[in-house]
Amino acid sequence: MRADQSSAVQRLRRFVIGKARSPHDPQVFHRLSLIAFLAWVGLGADPLSSSCYGPEEAFLALGGHYRLGILVALASASTILIISASYSQIIELFPTGGGGYLVASKLLSPTLGMVSGCALLLDYVLTITISVASGTDALFSFLPRAWLGYKLECAVLGIAVLIVLNLRGVKESVMSLAPIFLLFIATHAFAIVYVLGSHLIDLPQVARETAVDLRETYTALGLGGMLFLILRAYSMGAGTFTGIEAVSNGIPVLREPKVQTARVTMGYMAVSLSCVVLGLMLSYILYELRPQAGKTLNAVLFETMTGRWAQTPAQAFVLVALVSEAALLFIAAQAGFLDGPRVLANMALDRWAPTQFASLSDRLVSQNGILLMGAAALGTMLLTGGSVRLLVVLYSINVFITFTLSQAGMVRHWWGERRQAASWRRKIAINGIGLILTLSILVSVILMKFFEGGWVTLLITGGLITVAAAIRRNYTQTGRLLGRLRHLVTVVDAEEKESAAAAPESERPVAPQARTAVLLLNGFSGLGLHTLFTVRRQFGGLFENYVFMSVGLIDAGHFKGVAEIEGLRAQTEQGLNRYVHYMRRHGLNAEGVYALGIDIVDEVEKMAQGLLKRYPRALFFGGQLVFARDSLLNRILHNYTAFAIQRRLYGRGIPVFILPILLEGRPTNLRDAHPTKAS
Repeated sequence: MRADQSSAVQRLRRFVIGKARSPHDPQVFHRLSLIAFLAWVGLGADPLSSSCYGPEEAFLALGGHYRLGILVALASASTILIISASYSQIIELFPTGGGGYLVASKLLSPTLGMVSGCALLLDYVLTITISVASGTDALFSFLPRAWLGYKLECAVLGIAVLIVLNLRGVKESVMSLAPIFLLFIATHAFAIVYVLGSHLIDLPQVARETAVDLRETYTALGLGGMLFLILRAYSMGAGTFTGIEAVSNGIPVLREPKVQTARVTMGYMAVSLSCVVLGLMLSYILYELRPQAGKTLNAVLFETMTGRWAQTPAQAFVLVALVSEAALLFIAAQAGFLDGPRVLANMALDRWAPTQFASLSDRLVSQNGILLMGAAALGTMLLTGGSVRLLVVLYSINVFITFTLSQAGMVRHWWGERRQAASWRRKIAINGIGLILTLSILVSVILMKFFEGGWVTLLITGGLITVAAAIRRNYTQTGRLLGRLRHLVTVVDAEEKESAAAAPESERPVAPQARTAVLLLNGFSGLGLHTLFTVRRQFGGLFENYVFMSVGLIDAGHFKGVAEIEGLRAQTEQGLNRYVHYMRRHGLNAEGVYALGIDIVDEVEKMAQGLLKRYPRALFFGGQLVFARDSLLNRILHNYTAFAIQRRLYGRGIPVFILPILLEGRPTNLRDAHPTKAS
């Protein structure tokens, strides 16, 4: 019954998520990668969709001085182009992926990189939440008002659907949403051109009225008050700039040549976003729009624009435009699901986050990261009730932390390269302007939004930074304890150099029926030698054959291209060969077997079954770290793979012995465990 249930679960999983992919397929990177257009859909939807709420928030913040919106719109469009240009240089410098985390880590310091990474993670969670919440608002703008009570449930369902789509894989999730993206572009481009074309003769009058409004505002509020009003509107619309960073962070999923694809994608994004933001703000001003309960400002715009049309085409256009908005906002959440898990994986590889977040699923996606981002977005949605007005206050602060640190790192880099790079002045000027701009926006956004709820974002970000620092401290302390075992490697290295010429490797024939010790190891290290020497010390000369088994784990750090996979293969094989050569020099038969995969337990099970056919009297051994003081943090951060392997092989009737490695205890005495002594 249990086997039937397991089979049913597997069938359901394959139906929902899809069949497993092989990381060994040389074409897998090509099949999973995105061309510039699809990258524009998957990564550019986030900033482009912010035009559904960013310009609206900025326009409404001006109140009766709405004509000043043209200044805010011009400033926003200029900001988009400047930040995009500076990030194009980051793409060029970091061709394998230069998101804010990696840029700050490599060009400033690992700690500042961690700060940037934590800010990005929270920003991506809010990207998912606000995109889905705003999309739901757009959807309910044309639905009966009696249905508004189900808006939150609809938003929660939207996040759940996106989680499933992303668990299936990046390309599937993007391609399925591309038609919606094109529909949004077509309807909004038509609306902007139609409004501007029909009001072309009114533009000079709008310019004159803007100048008058500027003078009147200056007279009524003074220079400081007028600047505060404009800056506040600008800061409320700062969510428009989020997502520009996504292209540089998403380079690993782009089609070769990656740098060229990324720069083309960045160009698509910058031009489309700046045009839509500028066009929508002008449209709001030309129609002198005012908010209406239960409707987005874009919904009001489309209804006003089509007011003189025939009823059927007017209703059809409004419906299609709003549906495309709602759908695009759901697509925009893709940026959070595409880049959030990647940032988390990079932080996990650097030990700022649990290492499990660097693992890949059988669909070759960061499943743990996707689930965490989705769960955090669901929690945020429920806590805020899906209120876009509240979410927009929490939003956009963190992305400017990342923007500022990235630009500071680039300025520092170009200053250091001033004697080598011929065009360093032009490049440092671009990033320097970007630094001044993003730092200014960061300060103004914090000041404007702090008492309106921005302090919540800063508090959560600070808490996340504290957690990341605690995780890194734990890994560092564990690494320091593991350093006590490094003397085993040092002594073995010295012994090999002395005995290489005097003691040639044994050429003894393999004895398949002899007792065989199979050791599960992770590279040539003090941990592996500790396991080997413990077996020799405890069992003496019982075993004639020694088989060293290892799995090269293909995680987010290695799944970047064929070269990285081959590098992992060579590293795994080299580590096993060192064990084999060492044992043969001591007169014992030894061999190494390995596999590359995304799941260590699955690969060990396959290899174990094959080895038992060759060595029917084999016993399996694995080492497991043991902490003198167990804690919840240790259980979360340090894997217990040996126990998982033991449970799996027990189910196959295969005996497995787990050898404890107590880090705080007395270090292993190499002389007591030496194979020749034990023999």
